[in-house]
Amino acid sequence: MKRLFAIIFILSLIFSTSNAQLVTNVSKTGITAANFLEIGVGARALGMGGAFVGTADDASALYWNVAGIAQLPQPEVLLVHTEWIADMKFDFAGITLPLGALGSIGVSVTTLSMDDMMVRTVERPEGTGEFFSAGDMSLALSYARNLTDRFAIGFSGRYIQQNIWKETAHGFALDIGTIFTTGLHGMRIGAVLSNFGTDMRMDGKDLLVYHDIDPNKLGNNDRIFADLHTDSWPLPLTFQFGLAMEPYKSDDHRLTIAVDAMHPSDNTESINIGAEYAFHEMFVFRGGYHNLFQRDTEEGLTVGAGFTQRFLGNMKVCLDYAYADFGRLQNTQRITLRMVF
Repeated sequence: MKRLFAIIFILSLIFSTSNAQLVTNVSKTGITAANFLEIGVGARALGMGGAFVGTADDASALYWNVAGIAQLPQPEVLLVHTEWIADMKFDFAGITLPLGALGSIGVSVTTLSMDDMMVRTVERPEGTGEFFSAGDMSLALSYARNLTDRFAIGFSGRYIQQNIWKETAHGFALDIGTIFTTGLHGMRIGAVLSNFGTDMRMDGKDLLVYHDIDPNKLGNNDRIFADLHTDSWPLPLTFQFGLAMEPYKSDDHRLTIAVDAMHPSDNTESINIGAEYAFHEMFVFRGGYHNLFQRDTEEGLTVGAGFTQRFLGNMKVCLDYAYADFGRLQNTQRITLRMVF
């Protein structure tokens, strides 16, 4: 317990220090880059309202709490597809591999993509005949280990890229997660610091312009090459603290309840709550509420279901679905395929 609270204190101190200069009485939305890193992964977790930091017991722990992969006894593969808002598509693929006493490793890739869009200008509002694309990508390498039979810690190093037309931004980030299992109905306490890393700044050929150094002087060169300098923006740093437990569990039934508290650098604080009911660990039903108490949020109720089937003895295939209400932005639907070998 002393180790757990020491690590939680250190994570909180790091986050508070990095966030100390931000104004506290505003929503702070729109002050960070790479916001796609805040899109939740996995239909199971999102069906529970995103309250998954304290559970993190499948391959989606690569996103929610990397310490959780240390508790996975078998290799897992997770594939996620999300029909995101504004006709965007969000995809995630991850794999975890236990290494026995050495711990566990994982690799994951995240992408946010959209269809090509027409280039429009003031002179040609109907289009110039050109098209441009925009998208985001993250590649992460993770490691976690059980320090005791009840306490695990994990780390993820992440490379981040954003691009729009001919401009690109690059960044690197670190995630740190811990999980402690108590003796009270298997209650789990999780803490995560996400996206602690470098600032990102757009650069590319689109920023190359002609400049007249002295427009009041006749005869000088008015077509000197120059670069527009864009601002750099921090990553969406987030500290999360979660609790999860099974108030009822038998051979046929399991009920899991969970709650997460979130303190992001680019928004107000909020709470995620959720529950999961499993029958024979084959049919699963979930419900929750995402971003409770967050100012000006459009998110809210989430529901989901899942089905698990075993093949060839040890292989297990899980298919999960989640629906999330986004208010005026309508809704998002997530489908996840998870395979355990």
